[in-house]
Amino acid sequence: MSIVVTGATGQLGRHVVEQLLEKVPAEQITAVVRNAEKGADFAARGVKIALADYNAPASFDGLFAAGDKVLLISGNEFDKGRVAQHKVVIDAAKAAGVALLAYTSAPGSLTAALADDHRGTEESLLGSGVPYALLRNGWYHENYTENLAPVLEHSAVVAAAGEGRVSSASRADYAAAAVAVLTGEGHENQTYELGGDSAWSFTEYAAELSRQTGKEIGYNAVTPETLTGILAGAGLPEQFAQILAGVDASIEKGELVVSTGDLSRLAGRPTTPFSEAIAAALKG
Repeated sequence: MSIVVTGATGQLGRHVVEQLLEKVPAEQITAVVRNAEKGADFAARGVKIALADYNAPASFDGLFAAGDKVLLISGNEFDKGRVAQHKVVIDAAKAAGVALLAYTSAPGSLTAALADDHRGTEESLLGSGVPYALLRNGWYHENYTENLAPVLEHSAVVAAAGEGRVSSASRADYAAAAVAVLTGEGHENQTYELGGDSAWSFTEYAAELSRQTGKEIGYNAVTPETLTGILAGAGLPEQFAQILAGVDASIEKGELVVSTGDLSRLAGRPTTPFSEAIAAALKG
């Protein structure tokens, strides 16, 4: 029996593999990658490497075995039909008779366009008959902390979220929940709504940045249309800019507040405070 992680060299996947290595022998872990070189560090530690691509269904033939536990990390190629990409993995998992397929989805409360592919994938997974675990990941701290340069340059947090709040957590937190599901028992056909222990507003985010940097940083609340224009002007594809602006509109409606406690319960510890993530990013 292997624990198989797709997208294993991606931003979330790396955290998952690193944390799995703390729990199970390396030879029980299979990292699915598109580029063998990117997985060389894992291979050197004894992790099995499998080359496969969501866009090449045949590459998943025979990749899984009966009894495997699989983590399907959602793809980020928004223009290539993510539901069809994910179905490639689901079909291969079904053919092999895997014991569990966990999928990194989005909160059930999220109505933004970003959630459409996740809902489509969930439908495909539930219809497949494969034992599943839905890991409905909320927003990541890193969605903000990895993009601090323009915020600090302009001394302004710009968002279209009004006074909405966000229950964000770190990628390492979400990875810990995935690892708990992959290495534990009793997670078949379960849905977990995952988010940070405490929610924050963008006014509070700006205030925390001000406190930690000693600079006066304000919150500039804009419309989704304005934000789309700003993001597109910064080089983001128009479609992706609209998707992100749509998430902000959902935040204003309270759709990214997740208060189930599922994340800290699965991780076995409190989630990482946003202030800590900001401090780590500023030290960079």
